[in-house]
Amino acid sequence: MLGLVIAMESEAEPLLDSMKIKKTQHMCGKTTFFGKAFGHKLILVISGVGKVNAAAGTCVALQAGADRILNFGVAGGLGKNTQIGELYFIDRAVQYDFDLQQISGKEIGTLDGETENFLPLFCPLLPYERRALGTGDRFNDSPTDHALLLKLGCDIRDMEGGAIAEVCKYADVPFTSVKAISDVYGSGSTTEQYKKNCARALQSLKSELSTILDALD
Repeated sequence: MLGLVIAMESEAEPLLDSMKIKKTQHMCGKTTFFGKAFGHKLILVISGVGKVNAAAGTCVALQAGADRILNFGVAGGLGKNTQIGELYFIDRAVQYDFDLQQISGKEIGTLDGETENFLPLFCPLLPYERRALGTGDRFNDSPTDHALLLKLGCDIRDMEGGAIAEVCKYADVPFTSVKAISDVYGSGSTTEQYKKNCARALQSLKSELSTILDALD
């Protein structure tokens, strides 16, 4: 069964609007919906914002019976390689605030026991462009963070995807992530852009949800 891990209920609304909910539970502090949408049985976990919440929400979805995970939501673009309102598949993710360089000598984002800093994601055969994701527990306009993300090779940033990828890797389940861009660095305050463009980005997701779920079945 497909499990969805979504940070905020507002981001999940494009699915909840079409979902026939059979049961709602609160598991490990996470609101979890069991139901059906677009002909697919689903488990939807509202995880909360940030990496720890995302990891916990993923564990809840897996414990509830999910054998593959989908994350979708809005995210920030890092430059001209992303456009407001556009959808992108994430083909790899890194946690840019995970740093063991002084101990391991490995590149920023390389998890303990790993040799590469990016973790791969599963992308179904749909005509969306693919991008690299940087995940960290920060929402800001920091030039330092931006420079680091670009140095690592990231196109998009969020606060959950890299943590979900880590849990799915160790649980040996496929993970897919689709991001709609609400703000782009260098085009003014990311906070103001987010407020202005969030609804537009979520509408882009809503229009494609049925197609995405079909591709993951």
